[in-house]
Amino acid sequence: MLPKMGILDQFSLQGKVALVTGCNKGIGKAMALGLAEAGADIIGVSASLQPGQSEIEREVRQCGRNFYAYQADFSNRDALYAFLQAVQAQHPRIDILVNNAGTILRAPAAEHSDEYWDRVISINLDAQFITTREIGRRMLQQGS
Repeated sequence: MLPKMGILDQFSLQGKVALVTGCNKGIGKAMALGLAEAGADIIGVSASLQPGQSEIEREVRQCGRNFYAYQADFSNRDALYAFLQAVQAQHPRIDILVNNAGTILRAPAAEHSDEYWDRVISINLDAQFITTREIGRRMLQQGS
């Protein structure tokens, strides 16, 4: 007879690696911490993340999990691709993607410049699609 698994065992992420964008605060930080508590190692990226100095890195490590910090400006397509190239070279397996990075520029629409609009769209749409496509391609190859 097999030993009975508890509900938490069924949701264990032990041995998994999660990439969380926008991990330095808010929902992204909460997701990174929750995934670490469930057993996943975390690859965290944010425009405001200071590798080796962030609260989220300390909290993930306190869970006994690894934290790999990256800083990238997702409004800059060259920076996004450089990040994707680096993260895939340094982490051959990514099991979970939480594509959370986003921004809002608060101003009345009549005062929004084209530059504001382009920045929001670059981060909230373009970077989300490109990251999903590039990381997802590898996930499909892994069979996950």
